[in-house]
This record gives sequence, C-alpha cells and structure tokens, in this order.
Amino acid sequence: QVQLVESGGGLVQAGGSLRLSCVASGSIFGINVMGWYRQAPGKQRELVAVIVINGGTNYADSVKGRFTISTNNAKNTVYLQMNSLKAEDTAVYYCKVLKGSGQYWGQGTQVAVSS
Repeated sequence: QVQLVESGGGLVQAGGSLRLSCVASGSIFGINVMGWYRQAPGKQRELVAVIVINGGTNYADSVKGRFTISTNNAKNTVYLQMNSLKAEDTAVYYCKVLKGSGQYWGQGTQVAVSS
C-alpha cells in the first residue's frame, strides 16, 4: 500500500503562486508515475500534470507554461509549482501515483484563486 499526503493549498489572488507537495509513504518502491489532478465544483476530475520517474513530463494545455511538476531525489515527493494562477485554477488538487498495475490517490488539497 502507498499512502499519499498533499499539502500547500490555500487561497491566493489571481497572478499569485502556490507550491503543492505530495509525500508518498509505505510501499513506495516501484512507483513509476506521479501526477496531479484537479476537480472543480460541478466538473469532472482532470489531469493537470504527470511525471514519469526517470522519464518525461506531460501537462494539460490549460497549465502549460504556468505550472511545473517535479520530484525530489528520493522520488517519494512530487511537487506542483503553480505560477500566474487564474480563477479557473480553483479546484481540489489530488495527487496520484501509479505502481505496477495499481493506482493510489491522496485526499486532496483545496486551491482557491480570487479574481
């Protein structure tokens, strides 16, 4: 089992920045993909960014050039640096990791951007 704990959400004005963190614990050996998703009220959960361990990254078009996903050297923490935030970025942000055939989700952290 893998446990995920997100942090770093909050309220920020449009144009501001936040950095989200997600710490993975438990049976983390073999995690091969880490990512961030978000769900706004009344909308489906959507991909924000993913990073393949020792591989590349992929971003939703809506966040390209503004958000950056990265991991720490131990590959047990994934970050999402969010710059130039917009009101439409308001959502609950969830961390997800893939390990073999399994997937694990965090509880989510709220991001609210005021215009």
